[in-house]
Amino acid sequence: MTARSRFLRRTWKRFSKLGRGRKKKQKWNSPKGRHSKTREKRGGYPVSVSIGYKGNNEKRNKIAGKSPALVHNIRELENVKDEKAIILGKIGKKKKMEIAKKAKEMKINIQNLNVKKFLKRTEKKAENKTMEEKK
Repeated sequence: MTARSRFLRRTWKRFSKLGRGRKKKQKWNSPKGRHSKTREKRGGYPVSVSIGYKGNNEKRNKIAGKSPALVHNIRELENVKDEKAIILGKIGKKKKMEIAKKAKEMKINIQNLNVKKFLKRTEKKAENKTMEEKK
């Protein structure tokens, strides 16, 4: 199998609570029904989790070929090496702006944030806020 399989429960398309239009809810649940075609591994039905689908050891737990590093503040950003993929942790907008500016200076790519777009949007909002305060 070339592409990575997405293991989803059989009726996920039917219900919102199982993931219809809600990616976070799309989780695997082992089929247990007596007449379940998925449990019987029949053709034309979603594949079941089983031995043989495990990914490559070199590629597993990596983002764009790099091991991930979670960043919560500027000090952690400065300590990150080039071979790491940077992911922002749960932080507020103020700290996120500081980290984004520092990353732009250091020419570091953040995986879960479009730095250019984020900075442009926040500066525009700040500009609008100052204009409203002057009125």
